[in-house]
Amino acid sequence: MNISVLGCGRWGTFLAWYADQMGHRSLLWGREGSGNYDNLEKNRKNEYLEIPDTIGLTHSLTEAVSFGDIIIISISAQELRSFAKQLKSVPKAREKIYILCMKGLEAVSGKRLSQVFQEELEPSIAVAVWVGPGHVQDFVKGIPNCMVISSEDIEVTKTVIHAFTGDLIRFYYGQDMIGNEIGAATKNVIGIAAGMLDGLQYSSLKGALMARGAREISRLVKTMGGNNITVYGLSHLGDYEATLFSPYSHNRKFGEDYVQNQKFNKLAEGVATLEALQQLSKQYNVELPISNALYQVLFHKQDVSKTLLDLFLRPLKYEFE
Repeated sequence: MNISVLGCGRWGTFLAWYADQMGHRSLLWGREGSGNYDNLEKNRKNEYLEIPDTIGLTHSLTEAVSFGDIIIISISAQELRSFAKQLKSVPKAREKIYILCMKGLEAVSGKRLSQVFQEELEPSIAVAVWVGPGHVQDFVKGIPNCMVISSEDIEVTKTVIHAFTGDLIRFYYGQDMIGNEIGAATKNVIGIAAGMLDGLQYSSLKGALMARGAREISRLVKTMGGNNITVYGLSHLGDYEATLFSPYSHNRKFGEDYVQNQKFNKLAEGVATLEALQQLSKQYNVELPISNALYQVLFHKQDVSKTLLDLFLRPLKYEFE
């Protein structure tokens, strides 16, 4: 198949490389002036991997959309709405299958990324999400993992899984878009909390964080109309190892650097997701204690040590309350 990847950051470049490894024809798109793109064009590599000459590079969105049978989007979650508006004017854009390979929620509205994309492009557009654990640094070493493809259209799910399942990544069928999208986005929030605990030398509390975090998000997913059990699958709980413990996790590292007053220069999607969760908590009248505590720390500058300790050492509650 022809696979176009829109976005040439760490994950987007890997996806183009992976599609090529799977035997597909791969084209990688990047914006004019993108440092990531300019580096790939000049050196055919980034800090994670080297791309073969069989992978094409382009600045032309029209060329990328025209080329792809399947189009993968891997950009910042907060840029998706404006990017989808750009795609509206591209010929044949509505005829393609899209895979959203980002984990986030729209900060200002709390909407899932598939909702944002379909609102701007077309409600009937064929769209799937690709979520679950895995880091580029591990994949390029040949270390396998399991991930999830989810779509409202089972035929789209089947097409995508058939195209990308191999020895490196085994895919599972995701049957709950709400649970998979909310779960994938919010695991980054739990990752920030884990990093803060690491930075404060409270890593022993990460067990409580994992138990309480999954429970908190499962309540939200159920209230939103999804299946609360989905949270205990690969999109959320199954991604905890890669997000709460891995040195490669941007969100965990952001939390650790924050409490140690060190600058973090990479994207931590969990920060914007915290804003989105404030919207969802109000909209669905669901208490989100961990998310709210982190929001108070990051957006209202509350003392991080006191806030987190108060969160986990508050008066006795039943375990599953």
